[in-house]
Amino acid sequence: MSGSSKDVILARIRAANRAAGADGAPGRRQADGRAGAGADPAAGADPAAAADAAYAALSRDYLRAHHDAGIVDLFAERAADYRAVVERVPGSGLAAAVARVLAARTAAVPGSILVPDGLPGDWLAGLPGEITLASDAPPLSPAALDQLAGVVTGCAVAIAETGTIILDHGPGQGRRALTLVPDFHLVVVQADQVAADLPDAFGRLDPGRPHTLISGPSATSDIELIRVEGVHGPRNLHVLVAEA
Repeated sequence: MSGSSKDVILARIRAANRAAGADGAPGRRQADGRAGAGADPAAGADPAAAADAAYAALSRDYLRAHHDAGIVDLFAERAADYRAVVERVPGSGLAAAVARVLAARTAAVPGSILVPDGLPGDWLAGLPGEITLASDAPPLSPAALDQLAGVVTGCAVAIAETGTIILDHGPGQGRRALTLVPDFHLVVVQADQVAADLPDAFGRLDPGRPHTLISGPSATSDIELIRVEGVHGPRNLHVLVAEA
């Protein structure tokens, strides 16, 4: 702790003691409200106001972000560290990449791919005819969600520093169960959705909406530090970062 911060804290403690009339405190007051012997001349000032003024005078030259360049590179690196499959594709090639990923998934695990309401139609323009799409209207049961081959969504924002994807369950993202129950989640992150760090990310979000933070496939190491994936959500997370 810096000396100036320590001095501010101690000054607040002394001010609080004076205000409370603590026994033996230099600023002890008599019953009639007059300062007793050895009183601090400044004790007559409002201690709370003095503390607030000292706090307001502190320097706040904080960094707004710890990363100002290469944040898409950093996000891709950190997300891959969590064992997510991360691909960077040009925006013009996004539909082809979505088709390729989903075709490989349904070839390995037969079943439908869930598409939430509001997902951009051009993302699915290249899908081969053999891929069956499912809708969540009316809402599917957990058992039905569990039978799907996977789900494809967009996101609200991504965080470079932590490799985290945030859903706010708006258009193209669906309700929370859609990305927790299916075993495979393909998520599209636009490059301009990548924020540098947590403050930057939360500054872009609507605090009135629900948020789900995804840092790689669902996993736990609770039992003997043995990693088990697919415990609280999808076992497979595939991320397509679409760049201009």
